[in-house]
Amino acid sequence: MKKVFNSIQGKIGEFKAQKYLEKKGYKIVEVNYKNILGEIDIIATKKKRIFFVEVKARETLQYGRPSEAVDFRKQQKIRNVAMSYLKMKGLQEKECQFDVIEILGDEINHIENAF
Repeated sequence: MKKVFNSIQGKIGEFKAQKYLEKKGYKIVEVNYKNILGEIDIIATKKKRIFFVEVKARETLQYGRPSEAVDFRKQQKIRNVAMSYLKMKGLQEKECQFDVIEILGDEINHIENAF
């Protein structure tokens, strides 16, 4: 049951993050982009830059801040998926950025250039 709750909480968090980004002028290009290397929660563009966004949502601080779950291993995985995406789309020359959006209850914290 906890896994199902976490999955629902994650989807709600991703939806909140999308709406937040759209309000800030980002254009959402992909949601839950997957390839054989892994997944990126949100791929967006703004001012000719591509943003790869990892979303982490929690209700409490019982297990720490949501962004703390984006450890070095997770960062490397996201980078690899992003590089594959850029190559597949022929966008290797585009400027890109890796952000984390952490959602803690109703609080949204956008960590730009997180890694």
